[in-house]
Amino acid sequence: MKTKITLLIAALALAFNMGFSQSNEEDMNTLSIFVEYAKAKNYDAAYTPWMELRQRNPKFNRAIFKYGEDILEDKINKSSGAEKVSYINDLIKVWEERGMYFASKTPKGEYMAKSCQLMYDYRKELNKSPAQLYDCFDNAYRTDKSTFTNPKSLYTYFSLMVDLFDAGQKPAQALFDKYDDVIEKVEDEVKNYSESLNKLVAKEDAGTALTKRENSYKKFYESYLGAYDKISGSIDTKLGDRANCATLIPLYTKDFDSNKSNAVWLQRAAGRMSAKDCTDDPLFFKLVNAYHNLSPSANSAYYLGILKDKEGRSNEALAFYEQALGLETDSFKKSRLYERIADKLKNKGSYGKARSYYSQALQLNSSNGRPHLKIAQMYAKSANSCGTDNFSKRAVFWLAAQEASKAGRVDPNLRKSASQTAANYNSKAPQKSEIFSAGRAGESINVGCWISRTVKVPTL
Repeated sequence: MKTKITLLIAALALAFNMGFSQSNEEDMNTLSIFVEYAKAKNYDAAYTPWMELRQRNPKFNRAIFKYGEDILEDKINKSSGAEKVSYINDLIKVWEERGMYFASKTPKGEYMAKSCQLMYDYRKELNKSPAQLYDCFDNAYRTDKSTFTNPKSLYTYFSLMVDLFDAGQKPAQALFDKYDDVIEKVEDEVKNYSESLNKLVAKEDAGTALTKRENSYKKFYESYLGAYDKISGSIDTKLGDRANCATLIPLYTKDFDSNKSNAVWLQRAAGRMSAKDCTDDPLFFKLVNAYHNLSPSANSAYYLGILKDKEGRSNEALAFYEQALGLETDSFKKSRLYERIADKLKNKGSYGKARSYYSQALQLNSSNGRPHLKIAQMYAKSANSCGTDNFSKRAVFWLAAQEASKAGRVDPNLRKSASQTAANYNSKAPQKSEIFSAGRAGESINVGCWISRTVKVPTL
């Protein structure tokens, strides 16, 4: 036992960058005892020595707070009534103390949001109102937005705003502003994780195997991207029809004159109307032109392109879309822009141009699988027009399946749907018996029309 404690002391000293002397040997021994219990998940045994050291010398080692969180969470889960409330409040206090004694290792936004989330999760036990909880999250967001990144907490923050709006405690403009705040924050985090993941995807595409550490990072990035993708959909679902055209148009009409020199307001108003397909209303024209005249940007040029599309002036629309691409300096946002333009071209049936824009989007953000799926859809829809006989026409589905499979390989959020889509396309391609009868196993087929690709018939 003594040997184990000695080894643990050495490990803790290394892990938390500390040295110790004879004067703090008692503290180190107490630390090693509760840490050993905590690592074995024997939290009841860990509680007393942990509390002793926390009260005696809270500045001694950060492990007091790292393992203290686990110890108190166990106590919360096993208790009820007033005892549970006491442990909940003590965990909040532990996070506050960690910020006092180890400020550089305790990001304010992250830990303030954790406290708010804990209060939300136990709101009935703590008798917290939606307004109190919202104010808690709002304070965390305003204090340190940069480290307020937890997907669950971002969703809870917005969800509380919707609840307050429904209760008549928040106005519509505050609801829409908070939606934009949270969505922009989510997009920033998606950008950060995507850029990190793209480097690893590029390494794999080059044929280089990832190290064990890189594989761990890849799983970490994919996990967070999956969580952000999930809450993005949940945020839109929570907002629902509260931001429909019938609500937006009178609100923005009323506020236009007082905000026509506010570029952020104009951008968000135009963006909300575009997202909700309120672009036929004359107000959208006013918003877009005011925004572009005040602050020409990629967004304003893109919205002008939408207006030209509405007028049926496709060439002028494309010119504005190209202008938007030229004005956008952020590669991640430019990737999104390429994809949005490609979507419009795809919907018009301009598949060749659409593929070109999707390809540009992929070059800038290789871990986004959506363009691969959309290219696959265009291949599948063109199968009957891009072959010389029944066999070569159906061979296009192999191309579509290959493209769909790429989506699942690079984008964990699309793994299941990409696999199902690829299987569906493969089922429509020539089967083994047909390949055998036609005697075309292993043959390379040149697919014509806009696709202009070569697909190899599977060998038997």
